[in-house]
Amino acid sequence: MIRTRGLAYRYGAGSPLQFADVDLPQGGTLLLQGRSGAGKSTWLALVAGLRAATGGDLFVAGIQLGTQRGAELDAWRARCIGFLPQKLHLSSALTVADNLALAYFAAGRPRDDAAIARALAQVGVAELAGRKPHQISGGQAQRVALARAVLLQPELLLADEPTASLDDEAAADALALLQTSAAACGASLVVATHDQRVVQALA
Repeated sequence: MIRTRGLAYRYGAGSPLQFADVDLPQGGTLLLQGRSGAGKSTWLALVAGLRAATGGDLFVAGIQLGTQRGAELDAWRARCIGFLPQKLHLSSALTVADNLALAYFAAGRPRDDAAIARALAQVGVAELAGRKPHQISGGQAQRVALARAVLLQPELLLADEPTASLDDEAAADALALLQTSAAACGASLVVATHDQRVVQALA
């Protein structure tokens, strides 16, 4: 699923970030730990094809990243990667259902309203389909973003600090949803966090 060797990334003229080698099988779980600024979000961006590595080799879901560009890379990402970022990036102009439908557009596939309804129901927010992001709570928005991430049954689910700013109960719920959603579509799961509650749960 994920295989890295000598992976590195450099911001501008700064010293490169050097990452440990990783071998993650399909359906496996990987926990990325470390303080803020340690490079966890950068590693996720490299794996998702959102940034290009400046050194090393990176294989994800059967392809070597760096060999695809533009629309081809975007379509691959939409099909194979489910990403739950720290900033949820829900469009304020669109309903919840329409936000999920953007995943189909990115993948070059026709919209499937029944699948959108199922994904929202899976994370417990089916009733929010017609609302806009400003009409829902932060916790509900996180569930919507997770539904969008798993909508196309990705091979890999990435989550960046998914429990940030959540109380203990909400954090436990968010982590359980991530694990359940990944298992439901047979996806590998990578969670980047400095939250010791997550570390204890996944270690």
